[in-house]
Amino acid sequence: MTLVPGRPTPYTGPGAAVEESSTVLPAKLIRRVISGLPTGLVVVDSVDRVVLVNTVARRMGVVHHDEIAVAELAELVRATRLAGSDRERQIDLPPVPEPPLTRPRPDQEALAVRTRARVLDSTGHVAVILDDITESRRVEAVRRDFVANVSHELKTPVGALHVLAEAVAAASEDPVAVRRFAARMTHESERLARLVQEIIDLSRLQGAEPLPDLRPLRTGDLLAEAVDRARFAAQAQSISVAVIGDGELQVLGDESQLVTAVANLLENAISYSPHGTRVVLGVRRTGTTVEISVADEGIGIAEKDLERVFERFYRADPARSRATGGTGLGLAIVKHIATNHGGAVTVWSAEGSGSTFTMRLPVFTRTRPTGDDAGGVGGGGDGGPGGVSTASPGTAEFRADGATRSGRNRERPGPTGPSDARGGTNR
Repeated sequence: MTLVPGRPTPYTGPGAAVEESSTVLPAKLIRRVISGLPTGLVVVDSVDRVVLVNTVARRMGVVHHDEIAVAELAELVRATRLAGSDRERQIDLPPVPEPPLTRPRPDQEALAVRTRARVLDSTGHVAVILDDITESRRVEAVRRDFVANVSHELKTPVGALHVLAEAVAAASEDPVAVRRFAARMTHESERLARLVQEIIDLSRLQGAEPLPDLRPLRTGDLLAEAVDRARFAAQAQSISVAVIGDGELQVLGDESQLVTAVANLLENAISYSPHGTRVVLGVRRTGTTVEISVADEGIGIAEKDLERVFERFYRADPARSRATGGTGLGLAIVKHIATNHGGAVTVWSAEGSGSTFTMRLPVFTRTRPTGDDAGGVGGGGDGGPGGVSTASPGTAEFRADGATRSGRNRERPGPTGPSDARGGTNR
């Protein structure tokens, strides 16, 4: 690092000291201050040779040896020197390889920075400050998308209710038509109420509010409650729900939220499963993690949609989601519940071969001695993580008719390996 000879023009912008101290800081201390800045800083001389650069700017990849490596940034420096006044511009920097890689990863995004250039003295030295605004830009984009999606989703049931109300008024002399339209209005109002409630729930989860009631919870109780919530939906499609694994495992969390997460996964599996098939809900322990998996024999998810299924309002099959009354928020809620409990949720799927959603949570061991991994979902090494393998003795299967059958479930090999999905929503 090289310091510019002479004393730079004092800064008089926001935050500047009222009085300038007569004490000159040692060069070594100045280097430390500049190196520790949270923003990037580059100073070039009159021939655009870099004479000072801090660590953040180097990590951004804007300097190569003693030259500015980004053409748009070099142009900003020359324009600032020519105009003799400050200039500001937003620039997208190309991705920088992460050590020890020599090339950027395919999924690396461009770095958005706000750059401010200022002439330092009459000899042509120019300082450039670079602020990373990538995250704030991403948050703003998410906010815009959320508002647009909410507006679109609310228009559908509200518009339907308006049309149905007009139809009821027009058919006031036909009791049969009135009853039919009234039933449809009830369906749309329930969908609207569910959508509003899920938007509220998701907003609370994303706000990272403290979990209200953390306590040890048996996974068996969580799964039983989730199955009870989904029982009528399963019966309507003659789908049996098999529950397997070690229900004595415990997790620390909020019971209402965790039951909601498991129920959302279960209801999602039922909605996308053919008539008369089976959904397997299982739990096992792997190391310090409890895995709760939901595997179905449904239509599966295309590879191009796997990375987006946890996004809000995203639907891999919009027509099917409309038919099942899905809001597009169920899996997004699951993702945030898992994250807020120190866990994660992933998905494995193949078109025509069903899907397996796996929620992983830290195991609670204070009241339970550490032991070997429990069998159940994906146990025994036969299936990939999150897959469904042989059930253990004493496993209960909840059939669509509401009856309970005990004994060993039939063996179903799990997926050969799940693919992690990032970020979003219902299929």
